[in-house]
Amino acid sequence: MIPRYQRILFWGLVGCIFLMGGFLLRGCRVAQKRLTALNDATPIAAPTAAATEEVTLYVASDADATITAARSELALPQDPSLRARTLLEHLLAQYSLPDSAHPLQSGPSVDDVFFLTDSSRPNTGKAIAVNLRSSFVDNHPSGIEVEQLTLNSIIGTLHAAFPESTEVRFLVDGQSRETLAGHAALDQAFPLTDTTIRPTAPSEAAAQP
Repeated sequence: MIPRYQRILFWGLVGCIFLMGGFLLRGCRVAQKRLTALNDATPIAAPTAAATEEVTLYVASDADATITAARSELALPQDPSLRARTLLEHLLAQYSLPDSAHPLQSGPSVDDVFFLTDSSRPNTGKAIAVNLRSSFVDNHPSGIEVEQLTLNSIIGTLHAAFPESTEVRFLVDGQSRETLAGHAALDQAFPLTDTTIRPTAPSEAAAQP
């Protein structure tokens, strides 16, 4: 016959197991809610009366380190600053999708975009200042290639949308920052050019030392 104290100990252990199971189940549900909230953090564009138009996005791919120009339909406001901000938010939001070729964390990325004219150089085009959010920069993957792909993606997209502009500068929460995530420089002006990077052909790759 099983002694009484052993039966008490047995049922006490069973009770602890059920209690721990309940805590684990509750923790899993809380974690799932947090992950869902994180995935839904990317802002949804506000309704606009603007007609949908075709734009060019310069899309990055980590697999082959390329930048490819892709056409997309998007409703954009007419104000240049709002237009540029909406365009970049849409571009960077693509990178938070599950099947993104250049995965970035979701959430607000661009705080504001400014168009600047240098009065001392009246014959030059407008300069663009992109004010990134620190939350976007702080959570950006670190590495020279992945950081440069993000910058080239933004630069190429702005060049296609605003061909009259000649350069872009980046700020983070209104302040200058040395790098994006420890590697690619941010504290300089970048010329607005076509940043398309095509895959290296097998014959070219074999010829490289």
